[in-house]
Amino acid sequence: MIRQIMARNFFKILLILFSLTGLMACNGDSNEKSESQTPADTGMEAPVKMNTLSGKVAETMNSVGYTYILLDKEGEKIWVAVPEMQVSVGEEVVLVPGIEMVNFTSTTLNRTFERIIFSAGPVSGKGESVEKNVKMPRGDLPMEMMKAPASGGMGVSTPIEDVKVEKATGQDAYTIAEIYEKKSGLCNNKILVRGKVVKVLPKILGKNWIHLQDGSGDEKKGNYDLVVTSQDMPSVGDVITVSGTVYTDKDFGAGYKYNVIVEEAIITK
Repeated sequence: MIRQIMARNFFKILLILFSLTGLMACNGDSNEKSESQTPADTGMEAPVKMNTLSGKVAETMNSVGYTYILLDKEGEKIWVAVPEMQVSVGEEVVLVPGIEMVNFTSTTLNRTFERIIFSAGPVSGKGESVEKNVKMPRGDLPMEMMKAPASGGMGVSTPIEDVKVEKATGQDAYTIAEIYEKKSGLCNNKILVRGKVVKVLPKILGKNWIHLQDGSGDEKKGNYDLVVTSQDMPSVGDVITVSGTVYTDKDFGAGYKYNVIVEEAIITK
């Protein structure tokens, strides 16, 4: 029973997390749209825009809490992953719509799916989710999605003691500590900041999440580590200059909330 409740909550959180990409920030709308944040090459896609996923089971397999179903709807086939359930080839199924991922690699199956939809499972005749015999999924989703988020967002990094990066130059240049200190006045404004990349989380919500430190701020105040989102992809250890827009109190759902974040960033080394 506990595992069933955990599974239900897990999939509800998963669907909420990836559907809430344009939420309130700086006491206003960030004007973000999922279409602009989900590149077609790899990573997360927007929630599939259909009432249900229906068709005939062309192929199926189970793997560590998931059932993978190759769904055939009038000749068009797509893979769908649901919490483990009993299903047979040739059976007609109707599934809850979900989150599409492209170039997704299942580590347990040692297989990459060109396109796959993660669904909460089958629906009843009334369109309600059927959650019987659901097992807690594990092992395949990216680890950063499965971990409980830290209070500051996606995996706050610890301070790097030897980081000392010279402040960027220009009218809109700030240190990381200054961005935290002046966040209210900087919200919705473009800034320049220079720092060392201490952590990168690639292709989550269609963008790269970069943790930046410059030696300013301190751990007790929590103003030493700045999260930046960008389509650019630096490497850990790079010293970069970031040009982006500051947002405050941005909540992506499921506990992923940031007091300060820089988005739509352009990165130069």
